[in-house]
Amino acid sequence: MTTERRKTNPGNYFEDFSVGQELIHSSPRTVTAGDAALYTALYGPRFSITSGETVARSMGMERMPLDPLIVFHTVFGKTVPEVSLNAVANLGYAACRFTAPVFAGDTLAARSEVIGVKANRDGKTGVVYVHSTGTNQDGETVLDYVRWVMVRKRDEASPAPETVIPELPDGVDAADLVVPEGLSGTGYDTDLGGSPYLWDDYEPGEKIDHVDAMTIEEAEHMTATRLWHNTAKVHFNQHVEKNGRFGRRIVYGGHVISIARALSFNGLANAVTIAAINGGTHCNPTFAGDTVYAWSEVLDRIELPGRTDLGALRVRTVATTDLPCADFPHKGADGRYLPGVVLDLDYTVLMPRR
Repeated sequence: MTTERRKTNPGNYFEDFSVGQELIHSSPRTVTAGDAALYTALYGPRFSITSGETVARSMGMERMPLDPLIVFHTVFGKTVPEVSLNAVANLGYAACRFTAPVFAGDTLAARSEVIGVKANRDGKTGVVYVHSTGTNQDGETVLDYVRWVMVRKRDEASPAPETVIPELPDGVDAADLVVPEGLSGTGYDTDLGGSPYLWDDYEPGEKIDHVDAMTIEEAEHMTATRLWHNTAKVHFNQHVEKNGRFGRRIVYGGHVISIARALSFNGLANAVTIAAINGGTHCNPTFAGDTVYAWSEVLDRIELPGRTDLGALRVRTVATTDLPCADFPHKGADGRYLPGVVLDLDYTVLMPRR
C-alpha cells in the first residue's frame, strides 16, 4: 500500500510559521525593459530619472534605472507563495531600504525570515512578521524590508503560539539612506523634471493635494498582480472570494502604492527616487471600480551626510478612494481612518537641491 503525497503547494497557514524560520522563495526573476513599459502602462509615472535615459545619464547614472517600486513589487511577489498565499490582508511595512539601483537585465531573488507571530482573538487568523531581502544576480542586496500579514489558520482548534512582536524602528535614519552610486543633483534640469520646486522649497508640515485621480479597472489590477507573480488568493479567486468578507477580490495593496506614487508627481515631480519606506498601512480595502486620489504631507527635510547636491524629504502620502483630497482626509475624531482612506504611506525620497 502506498501513501499518496500531495505535489501541490497549499501555502503556509498560521500554524506553519515559527520565529527564526528561514524561507527561500522560488523563481528568481529577470526584470526587463518590458517590465518598465508595463509599469508605465499600469500606473503612468512620469519621474524623469526612470523615464528618460538621457536624464539618468545627465544625473551620473550609468544607464536608466528601473523604478524602485518595480523592485519592491518583484521581491514582494516572490515572497507570496510562502508567506501570504493564505493571507486575509497585508497589514503594513517598516524599515524598507532600497540599497542599490536595479537595471533592465538584472535578476532578482528573495528570501525571508520569520521574526514575529501573534494569534488573533477570533481564533481563525494570526499575524506573521517577516524580514525579507531581495538580491541581484551578483548577490548584492537591493531591497531590505519588514512586513506583517494576517494569515488564516488551517485548524481553528490549534493552540496559539507564544506571542513575539518584533521591535521596529519608526523610520530609516538619514545615515542609513543609500544614494544610488553615481547619482548627482548637480545641474539638474527642472524643466525636464516637470516642476520648478526643489528640496529647498519644501517645508515640514506642508500639505499637497495632488489633484489628479485614477480609476482602477478589473483587468489592470489582475494584470499587475500576475506581472509581479503575486499568487495570493484574495486577489485572484472570485469563486472563493464571493463567499469572503467582501464578496469580491481585493486589489493588491502595492497596486495602490504605485498609483499614489504616480499621482504624487503633480506636486513632487522632482522626487526622483524612493530611498526608503519608513512605514505603511493599508487602512481599508480597495476594489476594481474605485477611483484613487492622493495627498501628501512633508514630514521632514533631511540633510544627507556630505551632500549639497541632493537632499531627502520624508513624506506621508495618503491615498483615498472616491474621495477628493482638497481637505486632506485622514483620520476622524476617534483616531480611526476615515472609510475612504485606503493607504497611509510614510517614505523618504531623494530630491536635487539648489
